[in-house]
Amino acid sequence: MALMSKLDFRSENKFRYDFLALGALVQRFDPGLVPLHEASHFARHCSGAEYNPAANLAKCFRMRTAIASAIVQYPPGWWIESEVRRAGVVGYYKWFPFDGVRGPRMANTYSDRGIGVRAPEVWYDRANEAGALLAPGDFDWRELFEVDGVRWFHSGGIFASLSPSTSALILEGMKSAHAAGTIASYDLNFRKKLWDASAGGTARALEVNRGIVSCADVLIGNEEDLQLGLGIAGPDVASNQSRLHARSFQAVIERTGKEFPNLRVIATTLREVRSASRHIWKALMWYDGQFYETPELELDVYDRIGGGDGFAAGLIYGLLSGEAPDDALKLGWAHGALLTTYPGDITMARLDQVRALAKGGGARVSR
Repeated sequence: MALMSKLDFRSENKFRYDFLALGALVQRFDPGLVPLHEASHFARHCSGAEYNPAANLAKCFRMRTAIASAIVQYPPGWWIESEVRRAGVVGYYKWFPFDGVRGPRMANTYSDRGIGVRAPEVWYDRANEAGALLAPGDFDWRELFEVDGVRWFHSGGIFASLSPSTSALILEGMKSAHAAGTIASYDLNFRKKLWDASAGGTARALEVNRGIVSCADVLIGNEEDLQLGLGIAGPDVASNQSRLHARSFQAVIERTGKEFPNLRVIATTLREVRSASRHIWKALMWYDGQFYETPELELDVYDRIGGGDGFAAGLIYGLLSGEAPDDALKLGWAHGALLTTYPGDITMARLDQVRALAKGGGARVSR
């Protein structure tokens, strides 16, 4: 694989934001261990695959973050706006009126946790969501990137799947970011249910994702994302063989780098699911022509939603903070692992806890 050039990080002193995300905000309803079809009580979480890294970076890593998104003027929208502020994230919104009949509305997702042999389930309730109506021209990228200043711009495949206009908006944002010298990242986050429901289906997913990735500097995703969302050949993701064979996925990453020579970082998580409650977890990364790999970690999973977003946040923090690539990868690996021990979609970890786990710390009580 050809050598990747290093990321060029701009000084934080000259910019208002370390990180800006573009994506849809949602409510996630979580019944815990009760199956969704039997649940009558739910915990309510503010979420979004693109928003979650921004919230994680603000809460745990004390970085200056923002989200560009859509909000509807009714109680769920006002609640989400409040939760975003509570997480320490600045919101840039296109506001939509609510008429109670035709929409638009804030999207809902429903997910239970599963346990043991019972797998968790995720159901989407995203019809007529405001986020899908976002389109090129909705945000003043020049103001954000050139006047305020942003060090890192991020979006992902869930937002891209919502409509043709959302994927076009991602491309507009990435091109504006590059024009201002801002790093741009994309998390594939391939969700077959969402792409199957969109115009063009899964076939369009490959076209859209490949077009966006060709404009990105940093690509994040797990082994299924790279294969199903980008069309990169690799081990059978549906097989029962171990997902932790790093050499197999090193080859997948190398093929990805050859097809997209613009990429300067490719990072992936590997997860072997022994049961809904027990996972084996590790991470891999190509950076500047070098291959980095974490140890394997056995996870006792409380809530798996958001683990990948936690990995992305820790990795981005490490890279932006000037950590060595190996240390940056371990921060992502450790933070993603910790996130699976909390309820909800965003972090409850402290930075000292992340660093301790990244250095090999265990679960002995801290006195």
